[in-house]
Amino acid sequence: MARIDLVDLAHSYGGNAADPSSYALKPVTMTWRQGGAYALLGPSGCGKTTLLNLISGIVTPSRGKILFDGVDITPLSTQKRNIAQVFQFPVIYDTMTVGQNLAFPLKNRGVPKGEIDVRVAQIAKLLDLTPDLDRKATRLTADAKQKISLGRGLVRSDVAAVLFDEPLTVIDPELKWQLRSKLKALHRELDLTMIYVTHDQTEALTFADTVVVMHDGRVVQSGTPAELFDKPAHTFVGYFIGSPGMNIVPAKVRGREAQVDGHVIALNRSYDKLPAGARIEIGVRPEFVDVAAPAPGLISANIERIDDLGRVRFARLRVGDVKFAARVPPGFSVPGDVAGLIFDPSRVHVYADSLLIEGTK
Repeated sequence: MARIDLVDLAHSYGGNAADPSSYALKPVTMTWRQGGAYALLGPSGCGKTTLLNLISGIVTPSRGKILFDGVDITPLSTQKRNIAQVFQFPVIYDTMTVGQNLAFPLKNRGVPKGEIDVRVAQIAKLLDLTPDLDRKATRLTADAKQKISLGRGLVRSDVAAVLFDEPLTVIDPELKWQLRSKLKALHRELDLTMIYVTHDQTEALTFADTVVVMHDGRVVQSGTPAELFDKPAHTFVGYFIGSPGMNIVPAKVRGREAQVDGHVIALNRSYDKLPAGARIEIGVRPEFVDVAAPAPGLISANIERIDDLGRVRFARLRVGDVKFAARVPPGFSVPGDVAGLIFDPSRVHVYADSLLIEGTK
């Protein structure tokens, strides 16, 4: 178990002489605490697997350092970093029993048989694999094989960290919930540093205490699920997290007002010193814009469609050339093709060149 420090870490697959803008991982400095549950979240090609492979030692960084508990492990091989890694596709030995698969990492390190038996029994119980310990791993279901793979990563109690590279991709949706809940319970039980790579926001937000959102090779925000939802530091975070994502629209902002297509939206803070020449946008989540009957003082919007998600309905609307998504309150009957919009000023954020501007009270 270890605290992990990334110090000015960056990597280019084109070599150190490559243009910094082309780096697969742009420079990042951050600390991950011992025993934390982290998720690297972002779309394909954003740099999350590169970052994971740098931590594991599969890839050597172009620049920067990686510290485990203050010790520079950057030049060390994967074997010497004491890392356990679980991949997208289960890595197991079909000719071995489930118990032998779980014991294999410990047996390789010369752990006494008595200790192996105790640890294998503990992990098997946590993963609901006890009834299958004497069964050959061949012909098991995909979720059972992935549980064995998870168990092989967790069986060593001395690992610095356990790294998961999209481990539930091949699992049926119904079983994903079960395995994700099991993994969260394992984290609480074993107090291991866990880093989980995924492009699925549901997986990231339900597993991790801290979610690291990546975009175009950069870490654009790191925080709790609530922080990422309530106060996105970058427009990409607002767009990527949430279903539907945040409304992000061009605006003219002055003082405590934003103008969108000539309509005024009140703001909770004052914005008098925005960066000159910056692209200004406002962002507000659909959950904080309510559809109402048209009325004086409300922004009038044309309704394009209503998406009924069962527990909530969202309207897709257009204000001039600008599109919005807004919540349809429970029991509200949508009045024809035109509706009014009610904004919560405390939930409207201002962005300059995609970065959050705080404003003043």
